Amino acid sequence: MGQIKIFGIRQELHPIRERISVILQECMFEAFQYPKEKRAHRFIYIDEDSFFYFEGRTKKHTLIEISAFEGRSIEAKKKLHQLIFEKFEKELQISTMDVEITIFETPMHNWGIRGKSGDELALNYKVNI
Repeated sequence: MGQIKIFGIRQELHPIRERISVILQECMFEAFQYPKEKRAHRFIYIDEDSFFYFEGRTKKHTLIEISAFEGRSIEAKKKLHQLIFEKFEKELQISTMDVEITIFETPMHNWGIRGKSGDELALNYKVNI
């Protein structure tokens, strides 16, 4: 399972939200072998006067939080980071300095999905990659 939250300034993020969603799904598919049809993306828009960020960042500063079942290798996570950085810079003109990614992993039994505990689900994809 994977859920993604994307935070950024409303005026910058809202117009490109659909393209961001597609890019993130492509990256999840390639790095985590995540099914293409599974997409749970939430955009959280922040007013410009309520978003403070480090010097050297711009109004395009974007925070990405990925919640997932535990089990992906360090290599798979690094591949996901790299793909997101590359695609955001190339396709959205958002510099790597303006993208921060955090992956939160939890055991499958910590998830409740479709009336079951996550560890009781039959998945159509591998988690341990």
